[in-house]
Amino acid sequence: MENQEKSEEQQEFKGKNLEDAILHAEHILKLTRAEFNYEIVTEKTRLFGISKEVVIRAWLKEAPPEDAAADFLDKLLKVFPLEISYRVQNRGGILFVVFDGPDKQLLLWKDGQLLLALQHILNKISGEKVQVDCEFFRKRKEKKIRDYALEVAGHVRQSGRSEITDLMNPYERRIVHIAVDQVPGMASESLGDGFLKRIKIFAAGRDGKRTPPREGEG
Repeated sequence: MENQEKSEEQQEFKGKNLEDAILHAEHILKLTRAEFNYEIVTEKTRLFGISKEVVIRAWLKEAPPEDAAADFLDKLLKVFPLEISYRVQNRGGILFVVFDGPDKQLLLWKDGQLLLALQHILNKISGEKVQVDCEFFRKRKEKKIRDYALEVAGHVRQSGRSEITDLMNPYERRIVHIAVDQVPGMASESLGDGFLKRIKIFAAGRDGKRTPPREGEG
């Protein structure tokens, strides 16, 4: 019975290549590729390598409940050693979670480490992008990072020597890139791999091009 249910949930789709097979699955399932998982079943070459056939197996992703973030926070705050409350707003496909309560300042301790940790967890369990805030933390932090980026860009512009920032997360890097873009003749690029990266701020070429192109920060 279990195997029968599995075969009903998973379907196979063929194509001349992987992209063609995925498009076939989208057409038959009436879903976008973001809404289903897939794996390659077979990939073979026919007619002396002239054409390929790729077969994939696709199945519907399990969508997290719409109130996954709220459910998590309700359970967490029952055992949380801080007296914290929250409110949620959904604007433009982004879930904004604003924390309040008598112990809210402890969320902002050490540059908001606990607040940002909660945001990281909520983004893992929610089907929507989550942004958290408390006491206008985001606005103040963004101003601090933006001012820092503009100060470094000013130093680079005067000295002609590039500078490299400390390690930053994607949210912080995005603020730096946007700020540096506002300084004529300045450019920036992320360095390294992983979640935390440094940013190189340097003078753009005479043609104004930024080489190599920067990553897209989320």
